[in-house]
Amino acid sequence: MSKRDYYEVLSVTRTVTEVELKVAFRKKAMEHHPDKNPGDKQAEIRFKEVNEAYQVLSDPQKRALYDRHGHAAFEQGGGGQGPFGGAGGFAGMGDIFEDLFGEVFGGGRRSSGGRERGADLRYNLEITLEEAFHGKNATIKVPTSIVCETCSGTGAKPGSKPRKCGTCGGQGRVRATQGFFSIERTCHTCHGRGEVIDDPCRTCSGGGRVVRERTLQISIPAGVEDGTRIRLAGEGEAGMRGGPAGDLYVFLSVKPHGLFQRDGADLFCRVPISMVAAALGTEISVPTLDGSEAKVKIPEGTQSGKQFRVKAKGMPVLRARDRGDLFIQTVVETPQNLTKRQKELLREFEQGSSDVTQPEAEGFFARMKKDIFGT
Repeated sequence: MSKRDYYEVLSVTRTVTEVELKVAFRKKAMEHHPDKNPGDKQAEIRFKEVNEAYQVLSDPQKRALYDRHGHAAFEQGGGGQGPFGGAGGFAGMGDIFEDLFGEVFGGGRRSSGGRERGADLRYNLEITLEEAFHGKNATIKVPTSIVCETCSGTGAKPGSKPRKCGTCGGQGRVRATQGFFSIERTCHTCHGRGEVIDDPCRTCSGGGRVVRERTLQISIPAGVEDGTRIRLAGEGEAGMRGGPAGDLYVFLSVKPHGLFQRDGADLFCRVPISMVAAALGTEISVPTLDGSEAKVKIPEGTQSGKQFRVKAKGMPVLRARDRGDLFIQTVVETPQNLTKRQKELLREFEQGSSDVTQPEAEGFFARMKKDIFGT
């Protein structure tokens, strides 16, 4: 039977790039892999065909020859050995097979003796803006897996110990030959651990770890922001059968504050002032997060929305001695529930205010006349 075109085998065009070729190979190899199609001879043939096509097209020199001469470029005296010169040609495929199938079909590599690294853990901690400003020492309780004290993490009953797996010789993986290449699989006897426990520990059922709630102390530095991640090395889950522990990651979220809004190291605060204070000018006191008060002079004629900057009264900068600034934004309030006399005074003021400057209103109406009426 004649061979199919290599480009057709991988479902790519002749202008395919190296990256696109690798993606196509991964997809096809996954689709026809024998582990996903047990007992399917056609899938095995397709799998070999995919590998053969990729071996040629991924090599620039072989691809150039194939583009010029087709399959004839690799025929050796009609012997039909193909481009690999026998089974040895698959030696170069090791890296990509490990990358492609290592986790899908065999799981991650295990360390010698089945000692697996424990999983990393996440803990969400909410703090106030004041705590983010000053920093704090917090106590957290984390349910996690710890080393079993009964068996010291071995998983075997005290007085016994695990034995080397006889199926894989302690490697955790076995090789199966299919045609002219080999596929490595996780050992079905020890499930990749390389050891077998005949008499498991009763406390941990052979896992080498148990679930407990741990109390930990964490130091939160001043200046942390919402979303800051703090890593506690070795405080995650204990490893399987004496393996190294994972890490604990504490993710911080800062509660919204009733007075201040934060932008990086700067703080913003909206301060209401009376219409009279805005017109005549005044001085206001604004509390800050460090416990002091900031004095802000409001000049006469201040408009609503005007910002005033108070230097170095914002948040601390993480791991630095600098501090951000505090920005005060004025909000001019219109009085309500006026008495009859107060209303009369305001009307008198309005009647006699022809010489009073109102920059916002005058500017608005001037622009409106120009843009709409063209005058």
